[in-house]
Amino acid sequence: MFESSVKILLIEDDLAEARLLQEVLKSFQLMQYSLVHVKRLQEGIDRLQQNSFDVILLDLTLPDSQGLESVKLLVDRAPKMPIVVLTNYNDDKLALQAVREGAQDYLVKRHVNVDVLVRSVQYAIERQKASDLLREAKQNLENKVKQSKDELIKAKEINQLQSTLVSMFSHDFRNPLTTVLSCAELLQNKSDLLTEEKKTALFRMIRLASKNMAQLLDEVLLVGRADLGTLECQLAKLDLKSFCAEIVEELQFNAHKKQIEIVFICRGELSEGSWDRNLLRHILGNLLANAIKYSPEGNRVQFILVGEETQVIFRIRDWGIGIPVEDRQHLFEPFHRASNVGRIPGTGLGLAIVQSCVKTCQGQIEINSEVGVGTTVTVTLPLVSS
Repeated sequence: MFESSVKILLIEDDLAEARLLQEVLKSFQLMQYSLVHVKRLQEGIDRLQQNSFDVILLDLTLPDSQGLESVKLLVDRAPKMPIVVLTNYNDDKLALQAVREGAQDYLVKRHVNVDVLVRSVQYAIERQKASDLLREAKQNLENKVKQSKDELIKAKEINQLQSTLVSMFSHDFRNPLTTVLSCAELLQNKSDLLTEEKKTALFRMIRLASKNMAQLLDEVLLVGRADLGTLECQLAKLDLKSFCAEIVEELQFNAHKKQIEIVFICRGELSEGSWDRNLLRHILGNLLANAIKYSPEGNRVQFILVGEETQVIFRIRDWGIGIPVEDRQHLFEPFHRASNVGRIPGTGLGLAIVQSCVKTCQGQIEINSEVGVGTTVTVTLPLVSS
C-alpha cells in the first residue's frame, strides 16, 4: 500500500473528531503513519513551514477560517501539498468546488471508515504526484516552445543580417572596387602616357581602396564572431602610450583631408600592462575615425589617455554634429546609423564593434552627446599586469 511512513497534518478543531480519525488510522495495521494535530488554520500553516508532510486532512469549519477559504490559503502557502477536505455535509457541489480550488479529495466525516480514509489519503498523494509531473511536463513544454521561438527569432535576425550584409557589400564594396578596377585599367592600358607621379598616385589609390575593403571584411567577421560568442581577448605586453600615438598617426591622413587637428594628451602614470592589440586597435581606430568623420572641416578632435592604478581611461571628444536623443538607444546595434548623418558614408558597424571589443576586454563604454555641440566617448579598461 505505502512504501514508507506517511506524515499527516490534521487541521481539526473538534477534539472528538480528531481522536476518531486517529483511531481509524490505528485500526489499519498495514499503514505506517505519523500524525500531527492542530486546531487552527494558522497553526497548520506554521507547522508546514517547520516540518514536511505528505498530506493534509483539513476541516472546513475552523475558528480562524471558514469553508473553501481555508483550501485557498493552504494551496497558496503549500501549492504542492495534497489536501483532503473533511466536512459534516454530503454536498457534491461543495466537493466539486473544493477540488477546483486545489483539494485532491473530499470526505464526509460520518461516512469515514478505515478503508475510505486510507484510500483517500493514498489517492490524494498519488494524484498530487501526477499533478506535479503534469505541471513539470507542461513547464518543460513551455520552455521548449520558448526556446524554439527564440531560435526562430534568432534565425530571422540572422536572415535579416545576411540580407543587410549582402546589401551593404553590394553598396560599400562597389566604390573601392570600382577605384581599384579603374586605376588598374589606366595602369594597364595607358601606362606609356602616364607620368611617374600619376602612376604613384594611382598605386596609392589602389592601396587605399584595397585597405578599405580589407577593413570592411575584418569588421564584418568581428561582428560575426562577437555574435557567436567566439571573440576572445588575447593579452600581450604593450607600450600603451606609443600604441595610441601610432593609431593617431595612422588617422592623420583622413584628418588632414578635412583640416582637422588630432590633439593627443597623456595623463597619469601608465604602468606596464598587457592588452589585446587587435581589439584595442578596433576600439580606438573606430572611435577616432568617427570623431573625424562627423566633425566639420577645420575643427579638432581631442584624445586623452589617462593612466590610473587599476585601470586606464580613453576619452575621445569631438565638436561635431552630435547624436539625436532618439538614436541613442540604438547606438550599438549593427548597421544602425544616426538620423542626422545625411550623406556622410559609413556602414553602421563602428560602435557595434567597439562595444563588442570593450565587453571582451571586460571594460565599460559611456557616450555623452548633444546635437550641434559634439560627442564625448569614454572607454574604461582594467589594467592587467604583465
